Amino acid sequence: MSEFDGVRLVALVGWLILAASAFASYRLDWKKGLRLALVWIAIFTGAALVFGLLLP
Repeated sequence: MSEFDGVRLVALVGWLILAASAFASYRLDWKKGLRLALVWIAIFTGAALVFGLLLP
């Protein structure tokens, strides 16, 4: 653990708030929002698996 872990945590929380407010600005219903979130999770998981297999 370094001395900057607190700063890093505050920055990550700030980015999460910024992303959540940007998502909320679209005013989507919960069903569509959940579907979009699952699609993005699948995209990032697939990319991580591909890069994990290609770059051991």
